[in-house]
Amino acid sequence: MKKAKRLTALALSAVFTMTVILTACSSDEGSPENQSGVKPPKDGEQVTLKFSFWGDTIEKKTVTEALKRFEQETGIIVEPMHVPSDYLTKLTTMVAGNVAPDLGYLSSGAALTWAEDGKLLNLTPLIESDPDFKKEDYLDQIWYDYAPGKTIGMSTAVEGYGLMYNKDMLLDAGVELPPTEAGKAWDWDTFIEYSKKLTLDDTGKNALDPAFNPNKIKQYGFQYDPYNMMAAVVSNGGNFLTEDGKGFGLVEPEAIEAIQKLADLMYVHHVSPTPLQTKSLPDMALQTKKVAMTVSGNWALQAFAEQDFNLGVGVLPKLKDSNTLLDGAPTVIFSSTKHPAEAWLLYKYMADPESVLPLIAGGLWMPLKKAWYTDPELISKWASGNKAHPEGYTESFMKQTLENGIRTPGFEVKNLAKINALVTPALDLVWTGKETAEQALKGVEPKVEPLIQGYYGR
Repeated sequence: MKKAKRLTALALSAVFTMTVILTACSSDEGSPENQSGVKPPKDGEQVTLKFSFWGDTIEKKTVTEALKRFEQETGIIVEPMHVPSDYLTKLTTMVAGNVAPDLGYLSSGAALTWAEDGKLLNLTPLIESDPDFKKEDYLDQIWYDYAPGKTIGMSTAVEGYGLMYNKDMLLDAGVELPPTEAGKAWDWDTFIEYSKKLTLDDTGKNALDPAFNPNKIKQYGFQYDPYNMMAAVVSNGGNFLTEDGKGFGLVEPEAIEAIQKLADLMYVHHVSPTPLQTKSLPDMALQTKKVAMTVSGNWALQAFAEQDFNLGVGVLPKLKDSNTLLDGAPTVIFSSTKHPAEAWLLYKYMADPESVLPLIAGGLWMPLKKAWYTDPELISKWASGNKAHPEGYTESFMKQTLENGIRTPGFEVKNLAKINALVTPALDLVWTGKETAEQALKGVEPKVEPLIQGYYGR
């Protein structure tokens, strides 16, 4: 009880501080937040916030409970708004009708565009003036900046990628278990050799055998979503745009080589299912031994923890440099909120790993704060002693995220939706084996170039 009262006092103190800050901000005419008419709350007013989010049953329960605890500790009422499907359509309609929630999840592409249009609050004045908040306490890769010095905030959670595998299948085949340290990551040739050893046809011959039949594969060595290709592209020295943001980076030699190597896993080495073959695989391909290794995001560990098989994790194979891909849609404050100070309090509360611990310990999310990756006491709260975080997780996911995590283009590339409307069909030709990476990407380059507008926040 004493703790609750102390938190309430701190919260209300912070509300007052933020109200002063935002009052000061309101004199800065021309900024998006002022154009939207943000005003500090009136004294004695009962504040109610609306928080919108998506997610499965577990996420709905955890987020709703966290919002309830915030309400009890601060006296600020929070109305959860869970939207399980068509989320962006729903939010677009609400924003257009000027009945947007105060804060909530938002897809990255819409968030950065809406920020430029003044529909989202610039959090920089709040961050810089809040003595209780230190930006450096949070991972560097999670920030969504829509212009230099202007941010809409952080990812809702960190979502890192890694190699996941059925340990029994690798042990039975005599394959070395994937390394968990970046410095020992498999090079591409080693990765292909082991993937071939794990790929079997209907007579039991593996893909190293000259008599192997690629048309009768019963077990694949590897499976992944090729559209999550950026880890391989960056590993090979490439990127989505050129470094100066003026050119189409995917047509550079490093990117083309990486993308072609991914396609070759399907059509040259026959160790990974094509998109058509993937449709016939069961959802539990690792558990049922249809696939030995896969690349997926951290969230997959939540489902794997509920399946009965010997799960192992490791770092991704590398082309040149070892890395991991980081994703995560942002949580934002809508500029139409009438209670920005209280919304910022809730924003900070939901960014605290303690508030959403069941989602982190359950494997769905990774925490936003750096200390949760380095402090043994904090690590023990979520990443050890549970089935969702198998042996090797701390090195292959946590350490890799901190030291070698790269952001998806959604964090920083302008006009990405329109560019991808051209790039995705071009890549379809690569992933279906109809064209080489060079043919497909060079072919679409003239249409992509006029759409390139550089990077946000650089």
